[in-house]
Amino acid sequence: MKQRHELFLCITCLLIAFLLTLSDGRQKDEALAARIAPEILRFHVLANSDSSEDQSLKLKVRTMLLNSIYENLGENASLEETKGYVLAHKDSLEKKAEHYMKKLGYNYPAHMEMTNCYFPTKTYGDMVFPCGNYEAVRVKIGEGKGRNWWCVLYPPLCFTDSSYAVVPDASKAILKSSMDESDYKLISREVPKIHIRFKLVELLSKKAEPTDQKPLQSR
Repeated sequence: MKQRHELFLCITCLLIAFLLTLSDGRQKDEALAARIAPEILRFHVLANSDSSEDQSLKLKVRTMLLNSIYENLGENASLEETKGYVLAHKDSLEKKAEHYMKKLGYNYPAHMEMTNCYFPTKTYGDMVFPCGNYEAVRVKIGEGKGRNWWCVLYPPLCFTDSSYAVVPDASKAILKSSMDESDYKLISREVPKIHIRFKLVELLSKKAEPTDQKPLQSR
C-alpha cells in the first residue's frame, strides 16, 4: 500500500512538472507573439463546413483571393499599404469570391473583415510563428463552421502548396529588419551553411602544389 501511495505521488509530481513546463513554454510563445505581431498581418479562411466539397472550395477561394490581392498590390507593398488595400477593396473582394463560387456551383456568401484573433503555433517553410494574438484578414465562407486555413499575408508567406513552401528571401529580409535580432532568431529555423574540408583532400592539394626551387648555379 505504501509503495502504491509513493508511486501515485511520484506520477502526480511528474504530471504537475510537465504541465508547468507546458504552461511556461506557452507563456514565452505568447510573449514573443505579442512582440512580433505589430509587424505581421495574417490571412484566415473559414470553410462553410467540414465536408470534403466545402473544404476543397475553401482552398480554391483562398488561392483566388491571394492571387488577386498580390497581383494588385505588387511586390513592394508595405504593411500599411496591404491593410489599406484590403479595407478599401473589401466589398469588391467579397463579390469576387461570391461570383467565383457561383461559377463553381455554390451559392455561399463571403464575408471579409479585419480582426484580431488567437492563432496556434504555425510553421511556414523554415519560419515558426508562435501562438498568440495577431491581426488578420478573415474570410468567412457561408456558415464558416468548417476547418480553417491560415497563413501570413504580410510579409508574403502564403503558400498554396505547403509541401514545397520556401520562404522568399525578400520576406525574410522584411521580418529581420522589422524586429529585434533575438526575436528573429527565435522564429527562424534557418540552418547555417557549414563547409567541411576533409584533411586528406587538403593534404593532397598541398602536395600537388609546385614548390619553389632555386636554380642551379653554374661553376
